[in-house]
Amino acid sequence: MKSRSLPTFNIWLMPRILPRRGITFWRHRSTKSGFYDAASKSASSAVLSPSEVPSMARLPTKLILRSLVLTSLMSSKLLLRPSLAALDSITNSKSAIFNPDRNRILNKILRWTVYDHFCAGTNRQEVSKTVADIKKIGYQGVILGYSKEIIVSPTDAVVHDGYGSKVHSDRCYELVDEWKKGTLETLRMVGAGDYLAVKLTGAGPICIDAMAERKPMPQVVAQAMDEICAATQEQGSRLWLDAEQQVLQHGLDDWAIEIMRKHNRSGQPLVYNTIQGYLKGSKANLDRHLTLASEGGFGVGIKLVRGAYIEHEIRSHIHDTKDETDQSYDLIADTMICQRMPESSRLDFPNAALFLATHNAASAAKAIVVHQKRLLASKPTILLECGQVQGMADELSCELVQNYERAMEQSTEANMPVPKAFKCMVWGSVAECMQYLHRRSIENKGAVERTQHMVTALKQELWRRAFG
Repeated sequence: MKSRSLPTFNIWLMPRILPRRGITFWRHRSTKSGFYDAASKSASSAVLSPSEVPSMARLPTKLILRSLVLTSLMSSKLLLRPSLAALDSITNSKSAIFNPDRNRILNKILRWTVYDHFCAGTNRQEVSKTVADIKKIGYQGVILGYSKEIIVSPTDAVVHDGYGSKVHSDRCYELVDEWKKGTLETLRMVGAGDYLAVKLTGAGPICIDAMAERKPMPQVVAQAMDEICAATQEQGSRLWLDAEQQVLQHGLDDWAIEIMRKHNRSGQPLVYNTIQGYLKGSKANLDRHLTLASEGGFGVGIKLVRGAYIEHEIRSHIHDTKDETDQSYDLIADTMICQRMPESSRLDFPNAALFLATHNAASAAKAIVVHQKRLLASKPTILLECGQVQGMADELSCELVQNYERAMEQSTEANMPVPKAFKCMVWGSVAECMQYLHRRSIENKGAVERTQHMVTALKQELWRRAFG
């Protein structure tokens, strides 16, 4: 099914995702060379009036102060490593003293420093307030996942049947049901247009073993996913499947395609799969998704990330340099936005949508420039949305929000496909979320060490508030 051309809008709506390093920014009229220069020349209003309110002005001062402290910590090689060591001790300790769910003092310290900054809450009431606060700032939606991880010892996971064969225990089937209920509870905490983040390995050994062996999805897991997808569609939300390590990802991709084949049958895609740009096979993986979707007549949703498991993958599977990873990421985004099928394919481009999950301002700007140029030229394209992790990359997030708001104010079209901005977060007890935050810190260690520009932006915003 071919995608129809989307409505066009005024030339001034060319994107203004203008991070403060190496490119033109409205407050600092710099002419340093950077990725946005070419796009800036094509839009006469790319440099904004100094009287316009800065994008980060929408953030509460308390949030900016805490973000400055944490971002300064993350951008310091001297402080980051001992901080990760302390977080590792808290996460993996078996002592009640270091369990934030049992130690009230430690709980309050962690909530005031990292938990409340990065996480949504410990219960539905707290999560609902956080989601409301996020949308009040101006974000068009949220992505919410449940941080609880299921751990089962091998002796509890496998038993023997009457013929001596190894089978999964009753406890493993109970874990699938618990995972389904937790996922549905998470869904009820978000609204129409929001995303539910689904971690399939959270269903436990039955799911993990089949995924690792690249077997079809077990019936008990498939039934749970059908129920989750049906509830998500009825609510008007969407869902994405989180990525896994390569030992599991191939099996997950097979399952994701089958889930999309069943549930992405009308309108915009309901289900998104995650593609990791740092993998050398990521473009071929995208081509496979597009080909099967076109042949099968179903929609394909892609959440594009740079990579989540760099510390645990086979190094030869990952691009050799950061530049190669950036090129891979941008190529996949451009392929989707420009609706290019694999070379030699004569199939029509399927109904598709792309979510850019990135803290890289250059990649976000490149994608939005191409997307809006196609709209201006009345060329067909896809639904494009962007998002960042709660507590990180607020400068980029606020620029995305401001770009969206400007476009909607000037647009004469009722359903203008301007990229919306989302924030991604998890919920769960403090101890559960510490495991999540520790894992994310390790996975993103290389990225957080390059956040000095964010420290500068936060200081500038505080200076503006203090001295005008």
